Amino acid sequence: MKNQGISQNIDWISIIIFAVLVIMGWLNIYSSSLSSVGEDVSIFDFTQIYGKQLLFIMFTIPLIFIVLFVEAKFYEKFAIIIFAISLLSLIGLFLFGKTIAGQRCWYAIGSFTLQPSEFAKAATSLALAKYLSDVQINLKEVNRQIQVLIIIFLPVMLILPQPDPGSALIYSVFFIVLFREGMPGWYLLTGFIAIILFVLTLATNNPFIVIAITVVVLAINYFRSRLVDRNIIASAILLVMVSAFSFSVSYVFDNVFKQHHRDRFNILLGKEVDMKGVGYNTNQSEIAIGSGGLFGKGFLEGTQTKGGFVPEQHTDYIFTTVGEEWGFLGCIIVIGLFVGLILRIVYLAERQKTKFSRVYGYCVAGILFIHFFVNIAMVVGVFPTIGVPLPFFSYGGSGLWGFTILLFIFLKMDANKVNEW
Repeated sequence: MKNQGISQNIDWISIIIFAVLVIMGWLNIYSSSLSSVGEDVSIFDFTQIYGKQLLFIMFTIPLIFIVLFVEAKFYEKFAIIIFAISLLSLIGLFLFGKTIAGQRCWYAIGSFTLQPSEFAKAATSLALAKYLSDVQINLKEVNRQIQVLIIIFLPVMLILPQPDPGSALIYSVFFIVLFREGMPGWYLLTGFIAIILFVLTLATNNPFIVIAITVVVLAINYFRSRLVDRNIIASAILLVMVSAFSFSVSYVFDNVFKQHHRDRFNILLGKEVDMKGVGYNTNQSEIAIGSGGLFGKGFLEGTQTKGGFVPEQHTDYIFTTVGEEWGFLGCIIVIGLFVGLILRIVYLAERQKTKFSRVYGYCVAGILFIHFFVNIAMVVGVFPTIGVPLPFFSYGGSGLWGFTILLFIFLKMDANKVNEW
């Protein structure tokens, strides 16, 4: 079967959703960065935030054509080289990076800045797909698990010291991809339980309560199981591990976390109510979203938005503009578009003819999902503020281009699958 042209084979449903999200994102950036509705402005004023974002969108169009023009096999053949270049770009930040708001995450070229961690997600996805596409890979083998974890944690170890915990958190989604490709499920289960224990210990401020709950759960499991001898040993080991973990939480929280991280967790857990300090952003974002009601106040009519009550609203808190001006209905539409795009990518990934493109597709879906989920959870106050942008909505050229490259490499792979019979 011959390829009849990429325009016929490419998934237009994904492209349409992508285009709608980008346009909606720009409209919200325009509204959030416009101080007064009555002022005489031009959307092509590139000195303004909305003008710069429009310029970024314009540059996105040729970028898409470049990604689609390159042969799909190129991304597989040079995946490791692309990954290596990405790691070098992250290392270079320690020597040549520009520090903004205490983070050394950008290269500065005049007034323009570029954040390499936004592109490292696609590079890591390619490297992971390349490694897992080897027919000899069995993720039940410990040595293979170690090797694949090295691929994931290399960029994380370079991003964390910047410091950029938000970008580092994104890489946790790769464990779902590994689970899909055969890694034992206890990795995911262990991580999930560790998160619950961590939050529960912080919330109660008493590790003995957590240990008591663990004892009760193990006792119930003991009496329900027929494997008595084995269960006693396993339960004892598990109890020791849970106890050690719970007692270490306070030390990690007090000595490893920075003060602003501790403040955000305390606000989230209700231990501190500092609406004028560290809790200000979250409080104002909840007020803005709640004030929108069912249908919103209307485009450019958001009083919280126009009053500048939500700091950095055009970046990580852009969803507050959606909630205030477009209301609950607008929020549902935006969430529906994201869910639709993610599910579409999963569907396309499952129909791929090669393992490489399937794994990469799942990486794309996972990265978009964790960004979308964490950002909205952060804005509505059910997740600590850690600086995770909303794909295609939050202001920034690096983020827009990084997500675009991530998505369109996969769409190129999907369009090329007719040649893989």
